[in-house]
Amino acid sequence: MASQPEPAVSPFLDPGPRTKAHSLAILQLSRDNLLPVYLQPPTGEHDGYAEGAVVNTRYGSFPHYTMLNVPWGSQIRASKVDTGSRGRKRKRDGADDTSREATAAASEKDGEGPGAVATPTQETGGGGGGGGGGAPVVKQAVADSSGFIHVLPPTPELWTTSLPHRTQVVYTPDYSYILHRIRARPGSTLIEAGAGSGSFSHAAVRAVYNGYPAAAAAAAAGGQRKGKVFSFEYHEDRYHKMKQEISDHGLDGLIQLTHRDVYNGGFLVDGKSPEADAIFLDLPAPWEALPHLSRRRPPPSLWPSGAPPPGLDDPARAWVSPLHPRKTVHLCTFSPCIEQVTRTVSAMRRLGWVDIDMVEIANRRLHASRDRVGLNLVNFDRGVNNSAKDVEEAVTRLAEIEARFREHAAKARSRAAGAGAGAGAGAGGADAAGAGDVDMDSDDETAAAAAAGDGNTAPRPAAEEEEETAAAKTDGLPPWMEGRLITRGEPEIKTHTSYLVFAALPMEWTEEDEARAAAKYPVGQEQKVIGTIDKAIRKQERREQLQKQQPGSKKARRKERDEKLGEVLG
Repeated sequence: MASQPEPAVSPFLDPGPRTKAHSLAILQLSRDNLLPVYLQPPTGEHDGYAEGAVVNTRYGSFPHYTMLNVPWGSQIRASKVDTGSRGRKRKRDGADDTSREATAAASEKDGEGPGAVATPTQETGGGGGGGGGGAPVVKQAVADSSGFIHVLPPTPELWTTSLPHRTQVVYTPDYSYILHRIRARPGSTLIEAGAGSGSFSHAAVRAVYNGYPAAAAAAAAGGQRKGKVFSFEYHEDRYHKMKQEISDHGLDGLIQLTHRDVYNGGFLVDGKSPEADAIFLDLPAPWEALPHLSRRRPPPSLWPSGAPPPGLDDPARAWVSPLHPRKTVHLCTFSPCIEQVTRTVSAMRRLGWVDIDMVEIANRRLHASRDRVGLNLVNFDRGVNNSAKDVEEAVTRLAEIEARFREHAAKARSRAAGAGAGAGAGAGGADAAGAGDVDMDSDDETAAAAAAGDGNTAPRPAAEEEEETAAAKTDGLPPWMEGRLITRGEPEIKTHTSYLVFAALPMEWTEEDEARAAAKYPVGQEQKVIGTIDKAIRKQERREQLQKQQPGSKKARRKERDEKLGEVLG
């Protein structure tokens, strides 16, 4: 039987080097503002825009075709878009449509209206070249100066930040640690209960992915085990929305979503075992689902209600475990309250889970920056504190101000003395005094300020300021390397309280396993086991070992070492 064709690889697993139409892209508007968008090819007017589908943000408008066929991470400039008939949508009869078309044709003939500047673009978007016959015609957008964005490939981390929240999501610091502790790796089978918004599902499928599952016949013939996520969701609306997202993201063959109440229905899929070796439970009451995760049928006393759910209470019915029979299974439960943790741990102990451990993750982001402080820095630069960085710089600046004050005072006295000498000369005295007054005004009132004793108001000469600025720029360090490197933590932790409870359930040890281990490691034929040897015997064996390694007395060994050292130095 011919194998089924493998589906196209999801953009979350291999986005390729460039953006593509009908694929998911993450638009980065700012550092913490991300917007998921399915890029659409240009198909003519869309929602009243002549440029086709358009994304409107606070930084401008961005037609979809400007973001197609560009490398991931590209910067996209905003565009000036033509809204066309946007805002005037109403049903028109045939006469109105005919009249509008006639008016548009007349405007284009006269060189006016939107049709005069419209140019065709190819359907694949993002580049030059006109489309062929029958290709949709959209208006060529004009670059705008309002702003720009970056187009990024979809990853679980970016999807967690930008996804539409239907429930409280599991954030990156939590699920990265969870996947590490439950040992999710390529080829693993993972059970997730409580899909919610799908944040953990996308991260888990990337962790277990090692190829898309083949046809059932090929798998039954001994094909390679492929990684897969079996996800369960109780809420019907959330189930349908996540089902659509899985299909849109190309993850149909890797995530199998089931609408079920796992408290009563368990974790089997179509009556068969998923054979999971990693489990994550994001449920309000995980202890009610734990009895289903057993290798053998739990007794009635271990069920929360005192009896198995309907359908599992028939002793004649064979028990099918959802766990892998030949591997140790690792489990994690996600609970926001310590009371939930207490009941979960109690149920784990009764059901045979071991290595139980609870962890709380408190993630805090640190912002690193340069602390630039100094009087020689330009106050208009970002992150600059234009003040004295230490006492020495403050004293130096005061000395410069005092020196300038004395200099200006000396100039003022010399000008006043010259004016007095001109007045005593006779008839030209008045003219000399007038010239002195003009001299005072031409010096930008600096001398008057100095004479008044206000040294701080005296402006610095432009030449000195230019010299200091040039010296600051040419001190050998770029501006981003100046100042002391400091880090500041967030004022509050941007996450939610969560307690992670980890546990492990070892594989069942059968008589065949015991016989195989006994044949490989026979019991009773050990040699010199430490616990069976007397302390005095061990000391004697140690002395004999040292004598074999270093024959002769300590004095002889020291003499031999000194001789070798003398030969090397000599």
